[in-house]
Amino acid sequence: MAWIYLVIAGVLEVVWAFSMKQSEGFTRLTPTIITFVFMAASFALLSISMRTLPLGTAYTIWTGIGAVGAFAVGVFVLGEGASLMRILAAALIICGIVLMKLSS
Repeated sequence: MAWIYLVIAGVLEVVWAFSMKQSEGFTRLTPTIITFVFMAASFALLSISMRTLPLGTAYTIWTGIGAVGAFAVGVFVLGEGASLMRILAAALIICGIVLMKLSS
């Protein structure tokens, strides 16, 4: 179950990062509320997963899912650029996530 909680926490991190962008510096109420609710849920699930998973593994995978997910949302939803270097960087993060999972 810890791995499921961790993956959900990572996905929620993407949601709160996107809603933070939409809040325009916390000047828009609804995206601001979504940011804080999903942030709290993400942290809570990360904390639960850390009951059994090592700190380094859990935190690395959580931030990796958030980073790659936020990159993907930026490219596919917000129309941000996807240069070869940015795609390579995301691919390397995914490789790191896979290696961290395999080492656990």
